[in-house]
Formats: sequence, structure tokens, C-alpha cells
Amino acid sequence: MQASDLRVALFSGNYNYTRDGANQTLNLLVGHLLSRGVKVRIYAPTSRTPAFPPTGDLVSAPSIKIPLRGEYKLTRGMGNRVRRDLAAFKPNLIHLSAPDRLGHKALDYAEKHNIACVASYHTRFETYMSYYGLGFLVPIMIRAQARFYSRVDEVLAPSQMMGEILQDWGVPTPVTRWSRGVNHDRFNPARRDLAWRRSLGIGDDEIAVGFLGRLVKEKGLDVFAQALRVLDQRGVKYRTFVVGEGPARDWFAQQAPNAVFAGYLTGDDLGRAVASMDVFFNPSLTETFGNVTLEAMAAGVPVVAARASGAVGLIADGVTGLIVPPTDIEGYADALQRFCEDDAFRRSAGAAGHAEAATYQWERINQVVLDTYLKVLERRAGTAQTSVAQAA
Repeated sequence: MQASDLRVALFSGNYNYTRDGANQTLNLLVGHLLSRGVKVRIYAPTSRTPAFPPTGDLVSAPSIKIPLRGEYKLTRGMGNRVRRDLAAFKPNLIHLSAPDRLGHKALDYAEKHNIACVASYHTRFETYMSYYGLGFLVPIMIRAQARFYSRVDEVLAPSQMMGEILQDWGVPTPVTRWSRGVNHDRFNPARRDLAWRRSLGIGDDEIAVGFLGRLVKEKGLDVFAQALRVLDQRGVKYRTFVVGEGPARDWFAQQAPNAVFAGYLTGDDLGRAVASMDVFFNPSLTETFGNVTLEAMAAGVPVVAARASGAVGLIADGVTGLIVPPTDIEGYADALQRFCEDDAFRRSAGAAGHAEAATYQWERINQVVLDTYLKVLERRAGTAQTSVAQAA
């Protein structure tokens, strides 16, 4: 089988109505698949005011807004329109990007019609629960996700650690690592702009400790703020530089009163902002890969991050950044203080991160997914031939 023989139905909980790392990754994947002659049809919730135009043909799936997080939508299954369109498209492979209701219905459809099914892991939903006072749901969510990923032909995990977590959950499905790439034209040290920093009130001699992402508590904002307070108690000189918007902005501004907020940025403006940081601090435990971490590395900015699935395997501890146990506030402060006060180490770690990030190329990484599709279909064909031979 060749790439041009593939007819892929991609199901997503968010393809383009709100911008995030997961759906930008999916759009880049679809662009790669289309360039290789693959037929692709996307099924996902839509909006009258999407964050960006979709790559490929997008069919709207029924959904409702999620309580407490109105910018995101909760799928309500397929609906008759999606079922009719899917039947007309006649996919020979289904790709699921989330274990939501739409994903479960698509998986049922794949099993009923004997269609190959691949799932990619993007978000550690179970880690969100403690931030909303729902920690008791974590074991239930893990069991539900384990059942979901155990039913597909292959799982695409963004990191080695995430694959190990799935195996620890008891998922027997083969796992292929689908890493992430970065836009090297946009995220590179040459984008650093001290004049722009000055316009925001950050001096050339100030060490800017940066945050990049949606301002929601599950990104580790509480840990970020606690570590900053320790730095203040120690008398460490730094400035907090925040790029992004979100519902926790006012709360975070109270916790980090000396912070400079650049707001929501995209494109080359975002690349300039990241390169203009001196240290990137990412204490989030919810990342499966850490796109923002890779972007900081590509921009030559050293990273302090939590020892979690978004950092392990991406950051070389002590070389491109520093990895800290998730709840070790003093440890975060130690790492940040070292980068704030040791100019040589900060520069060497930034340069090492830039060199490491250069190996993350989208074309090569997305080809892994296409190769996985073909591998799964060949494996299924081989299994079918074996079954026929045994029956004879």
C-alpha cells in the first residue's frame, strides 16, 4: 500500500476553534499528509469565529461549551450528519486525537466496520482534576483512558515517558513515539529584541524569567508563583515576563506583582517574545510533550521545568536546562537562582538547547505518523491472511 491509497478520517475535540498546541500539531500533520497524496477528512466541533483556518476538509461535529472553561467545547458524539459524511468518505484508517465522546463513537464505528484505528495522545486530562477540586476522579479517568487506548491498533505518544505511563496503566497496545517539531525561522536566538523589551519596561541588565502559555492554573501557575516568592525572600534580582492570556490572569498578576504581561502573541511577535526571555520556567505537569519548552530551546533560552512527561526526554538536565521534582518549590528556586546569577551557565545552556532543538524537524516527525498508518494497515493485512490460511 502507498500513501495515496490512504483515506484517513481524523477525529478531534478541537481542530481550530481555539488555538492550542495540540490542534496546531494536528493541522501541521494534515498538511504533511495532504502533501503526500493522502486523502483526509476531519471531524471536530467548529465555531463561527475560529482561531485560524483549518488545514483540510473539516466537518462540524455536535458539541456544547465546557462549564468553567467556555473557550473549549465538549463533543456530543457523531450525529447523523457526521455518520453520513463518514460513510460516504469510506476511510480505511481512523485517527483519534482525544478519548472524548466523539472519539469513543468513532472507535465504535471503526470496530463495527473493521477499520484500522490509531490514537494519538495529546493531553493528560487526568492531571487537570486536582486543579478543580476533583482529585477523586483521577483513578476513574485513568481506567477509562486505559480502556480506550487498549482498543486501538497503535498509540502515537509524544515522548518516551508518556509511552511508559500508558504501559503502567496496563495498555497493551503498541506505542510509537510521535515527537514534535518547531518553526526554526520563528523561534531562534536572532529574534531577541532588547529594544522591544525596554518598551515593556524590562531593562537590558534584568534577567527575565518567562512564562508562555494559557493563563490557567493547570499550567502550574501556583507553583510558578511560590517559586518566585522564594526568590524574592532570597533577594534574587529578576523580572517576571508573561506571554499569554487566560482566566487566571488577574489571580496570577496578584501573585507576581512585578510581572510584565505581554498578552497573547502569535507568529513572529511570539518568536520575538520567547527569544527575549533569559530563562523559561515551565512547572506544568499536564504537558505530554511541552511544545513551549521546545520553542524556548530553539530560541536559545535555557529551561527550568518539572520532572514530568513534558520535560523528561526533551531537556538534558544540567546541559540544556534544569529539571526539578514537581512539588519541590525550593528546588525550583535554586534552579532559577542559578540561571539568574550564573551568566556563563545560562548562556551555555541556552546554546546547547538551541543545538538540540535543531534536530526537531516537522517533516521528519510527521512522516513517522504516515509510516505508522501504513505499518498498521500492513499488519492488519498480514493478520487477515494468517487467519484465512489457518481456516483453510
